[in-house]
Amino acid sequence: MPPQGQQVTLGLIQAKANCDPAINLSETLAKVERAARDGANIVCTQELFATEYFCQSEDHENFRLAETIPGPTTKAFQRLAKRFEIVVIISLFEKRGSGVYHNSAAIIDADGSLLGIYRKMHIPDDPLYYEKFYFTPGDLGFRSWKTRFGKIGVLICWDQWYPEAARLTAMRGAEILFYPTAIGWHPSEKEQYGEQQRNAWETIQRSHAVANGCYVASVNRVGHETPIGGDGIEFWGNSFIAGTSGEILSQAGLDETVLLQKVDLCKVDATRTHWPFLRDRRIDAYGEITKRLLDE
Repeated sequence: MPPQGQQVTLGLIQAKANCDPAINLSETLAKVERAARDGANIVCTQELFATEYFCQSEDHENFRLAETIPGPTTKAFQRLAKRFEIVVIISLFEKRGSGVYHNSAAIIDADGSLLGIYRKMHIPDDPLYYEKFYFTPGDLGFRSWKTRFGKIGVLICWDQWYPEAARLTAMRGAEILFYPTAIGWHPSEKEQYGEQQRNAWETIQRSHAVANGCYVASVNRVGHETPIGGDGIEFWGNSFIAGTSGEILSQAGLDETVLLQKVDLCKVDATRTHWPFLRDRRIDAYGEITKRLLDE
């Protein structure tokens, strides 16, 4: 049963990735179990938790890292979710079929059932973030799921920068937006741009909480990964949970951690009533939002 009074404890697994997926799986299962024993009701992994961030290069060998959903990893977490009666969100490299792969999240309810899949909609292509080589854009749309512990939505990393994604997921009724993430610095840029980049990442997500009157839980990885040599990427961690007015409720640093935070889902309705942004939307005036650019 849900905690009394709509109190729900969120758990975010911020971790370093090992080059061996089997180690990442066993360690993440152990961390999710620890979060459950410490009182977490909903636990979320970082983006592509089972592997190093392989998108630093375009290499066909990396497609062997993908797996089906459902598959061995989802089944392992389904057993864990059922055992501890928790909701689990796991981010995976999904093989949908020959030549079609997605950056996906599996949503598992507290009875161990697989509620559904979210497939990352916005796919970046930047130096060391060559995701368009690997991932087909999501085709399931923006969704939410009614779990034992509240209605949740899941978006993935690059989706963080798009207010449209947060809005449409909130319009589906999501009370908490989860963002599994793998974002970091190019070491050569860190001194000049690092703080500015990290602040922008945090600010845009906190703004989604404000605009939609919901909780935001963003979980990032940590560690300096150089799978192809060179400077690699220094993942900046700083996983956080923001309240319904955008306030930071809890935030991690640069180390591995299991971040726990209790939230009150009653505040979602209260915030949306007192700051009625959803009520006052001019839905009759937004038709042009579906265009790429507008003529002057």
